[in-house]
Amino acid sequence: MIDTVVFDVGRVLYRWDFRYLYRKLIADADELEWFVSNVVTEKWHFEHDAGRDLGEMVAERKLAFPDHAHLIEAYATRFEESIPGPVPGSIELVERLDDAGVPLFAITNFAAGFWEEFRSTRPVFGRFRDIVVSGVEKLAKPDPAIFQLAEERFGNKPETSLFIDDNPDNVKAAEALGWQVHHFDGADALQADLVQRGLLSA
Repeated sequence: MIDTVVFDVGRVLYRWDFRYLYRKLIADADELEWFVSNVVTEKWHFEHDAGRDLGEMVAERKLAFPDHAHLIEAYATRFEESIPGPVPGSIELVERLDDAGVPLFAITNFAAGFWEEFRSTRPVFGRFRDIVVSGVEKLAKPDPAIFQLAEERFGNKPETSLFIDDNPDNVKAAEALGWQVHHFDGADALQADLVQRGLLSA
């Protein structure tokens, strides 16, 4: 029996991709793909999610790519534009679970400063009892330590908790620690799983 549901945020609840921001600043499609694959990359951004200082990262990147300094600066000042809105159907599932009395939590890889700005304008997070944020804790998924920290904070048992994430490495890490898991690939499939598990009515 599942008595707790733990969500990821990026690409589960909210869409996220640097292309949403940088297509406003880079007109050429090939140049855009080169930029997000070599300069402001998800791998590089992950360092900030894990707690590395933003100013240090941006300064270092500008030195490495001086011709793109203004675009790198946009990462620091316009990050919100890389999150254009909710994943279709996901927020409604959160609301239904909360209305049904299911305890909700989240574990997100999210830089601390970016998270403060982002969360403040999304009232849906008021439905969550607690949220573990990688940039605050300086631990990031799929490190098992962040799941163990979440267990302590949430007071949940992994075997009765459902962890939902789009990243297969994160799903595998949670599963290895005994969590029930759902590899997210859209709200329709998640809804079907929640119904099958008895957490939502059909």
